Amino acid sequence: MTEKSATSPSTSSVPSDALSAAAIREQFQAARHSGKRAKDAAESLGLSEGQAIAAHTGQHDFALKVTPLKGSWVELLQALELCGPVMALTRNESTVHEKTGVYQNISASGHMGLALGEEIDLRLFFSRWHAGFAVFEPANDPKNPASQSLQFFDAHGVAIHKVFVRAETDRTAFNDIVSQFTDLDKATAFGKAPPKADIKPDAELDAAGFAEAWSKMTDTHQFFGLISKFGAERQQAFRLVEGRFTERAKPEIVRALLDEAAVDGTSIMVFVSSSGCIQIHSGPVKRIEPMVTPAAKWINVLDAGFNLHLREDMIQNAWLVRKPTEDGVVTSVEVFDTNGDLMAMFFGSRKPGIPEQQAWRDIAARLPRLDKVAVAL
Repeated sequence: MTEKSATSPSTSSVPSDALSAAAIREQFQAARHSGKRAKDAAESLGLSEGQAIAAHTGQHDFALKVTPLKGSWVELLQALELCGPVMALTRNESTVHEKTGVYQNISASGHMGLALGEEIDLRLFFSRWHAGFAVFEPANDPKNPASQSLQFFDAHGVAIHKVFVRAETDRTAFNDIVSQFTDLDKATAFGKAPPKADIKPDAELDAAGFAEAWSKMTDTHQFFGLISKFGAERQQAFRLVEGRFTERAKPEIVRALLDEAAVDGTSIMVFVSSSGCIQIHSGPVKRIEPMVTPAAKWINVLDAGFNLHLREDMIQNAWLVRKPTEDGVVTSVEVFDTNGDLMAMFFGSRKPGIPEQQAWRDIAARLPRLDKVAVAL
């Protein structure tokens, strides 16, 4: 497991703007040596992860070495194909998605990008990619190899996407890419994230018009334009069509669907997004492992080539969602955390032009529903 924190941000008694780069390096190193993941270590100092990483650029005596990178980001990702297998990681506050494979078929149109490799499947929103770094960090145990990665952050220092060297990776090719995209003169600043936008009251929305427009969707991707047109927040949209196209589900729905898919061998799709990347797994899942610690309750997929780590204890709301398409109804399971943010989405594997698998519909039909009165909104 490379990265698994998903904890609420902590604060430091010392304001982050009062910490010098040297103090950040020293305190971050101590936090890392205590076993904290990088995100948690940064937040224990009152910093974003991006701020903590950026403080390690330049010349210093600490073991963690960080090199600032320049774009274009699409060209950098395209170059990664020469490295062979690497591990792609995309995470949010509650969920970590890890895929091992080769970066292939990378393209971009404007600020939108795609990676359509056999294993690495990404949707990329480059307008939100604020900074990139090459990160070299020796292991706590000197018998283990150092960690080498590329890490990309948004303007608030929140991780967007990471790429980790693995045993099968061509490290020479990786280091050549780092050299090619190094920008030692680049200084990166991160700002505070703005507050979340207010959600309009349901009564101010055209619920009937929204439901009618939903019923006329011909592609799942039209959903984003639909909620934008009607000014609806994602879960609010689900409420507006509840009973017709959506149902509330119990928080244990993720464990249930993963267990059922593993038993049946049903191929599924697992989407996890950050602010600037959506990472997708398509295929079966096999090894489903819960893990309970004093601080968290996890459900994990621990398969060769695909790991998922999701904080079950952070699931606030879960929905079964059905969207009409030209190929028939497409069913998804969507789970949201205590802040109302999307944790992950699950679908049955399918290609455009092909109807949804009956096996996935059968699983969806058996998943545990929840009485609407019990749901916190």
